[in-house]
Amino acid sequence: MGQDEIERNMGVQPLDGIMTGHELGNHDLVAASTEPMTHKAVQRARKGRRLTRHMKQRMADALTVLMRQKGMELEKPWTVKELFTY
Repeated sequence: MGQDEIERNMGVQPLDGIMTGHELGNHDLVAASTEPMTHKAVQRARKGRRLTRHMKQRMADALTVLMRQKGMELEKPWTVKELFTY
């Protein structure tokens, strides 16, 4: 890989652990999203494929909505920094 190439695979992300821990599937996140989101995008996010800043924010927003729908108390909305390591 050349010096100018961007590393695209960042490894499994905290988002994956949070979703697994709460027994949430990719479809749950897609269904909760208020903006367009695909199952493929969620899978890529969980596995650590590099996403745009906007798509990472969509994931954080959808996770916040989903957990509130499930009746889980949140002190504050999820942030991109909490869900992604890059």
